[in-house]
Amino acid sequence: MEHKRITLFAGHYGSGKTNIAVNYTLALKKQRDMVMLADLDIVNPYYRAKDSAEALEDRGIRVISSFFANSNVDLPALPQDIYAITDDKRWTCVLDVGGDDRGALALGRLVPAIREENDYEMLLVVNRFRPLTRDAQSVMEVVSEIESACRLPFTGIVNNSNLGAETTAEDVLGSLAYAGEVSRLSGLPIRMTTVEERILPALQGKVPDLFPMKLQKRPTE
Repeated sequence: MEHKRITLFAGHYGSGKTNIAVNYTLALKKQRDMVMLADLDIVNPYYRAKDSAEALEDRGIRVISSFFANSNVDLPALPQDIYAITDDKRWTCVLDVGGDDRGALALGRLVPAIREENDYEMLLVVNRFRPLTRDAQSVMEVVSEIESACRLPFTGIVNNSNLGAETTAEDVLGSLAYAGEVSRLSGLPIRMTTVEERILPALQGKVPDLFPMKLQKRPTE
């Protein structure tokens, strides 16, 4: 997949977009010097990119997140340096967008500049195994919510259908028809299919555009 200057990952709660955002950022860092991960998830999802901040910063990756990340405060507050995403084009940026229309609202203040530059990819993360996105029609409702809230259209799909550490190669293969139906209904191309490194050998040559990942675990509090 071609790397745009700004890549946004969005999807329903539990879709796994944060894990993808972290892994994608780490992959980008192997190719580019100035890489940033912005955590726009401000509505208390299951797992935040902020949780991996220390490991990312140790690799020279800049992390921007809400002042209230990892707290019980649920306010749409973001630091002023969030504008570096659009104002400082030296940075290659990955954005973890909130899991529903409320979370997507946080992106709104950056949208005009993102549209004007037009060097972005807005990726819809789908997971067949999540209760509220088990079928393509349900996914389309999520698409409508997020696009309406952030006023930025999706440009592609990430098939992240998985069962965590219990995922098998057969689970991934079985999700291809589902992802294809989401693509048909939305008119969006499938940019990548994510797969845990553990089962990558069993899928190579069988699934196009594989993106290998490591599972990110939330630090013990």
